[in-house]
Amino acid sequence: MSVFGGLFNGVFGKPVSEREIRAEAWALGSRHRGDVLTGARAELATEGLPFRRAMLLRAVIRSHTLAATVS
Repeated sequence: MSVFGGLFNGVFGKPVSEREIRAEAWALGSRHRGDVLTGARAELATEGLPFRRAMLLRAVIRSHTLAATVS
């Protein structure tokens, strides 16, 4: 691992995997009646959200927004 990679992981933690994004999207869809994007945005707006959870929700939003523009 490079010095920069080690620094990045030390500051931000490990990157969010595609598997984590898919699992969180499925869970959000279940909790928010199939509306993954609205659910992710609503949960991202809550106070006291851990940094890692916020990273995961942002990744879900990016993934679903990108998928919608490609389709």
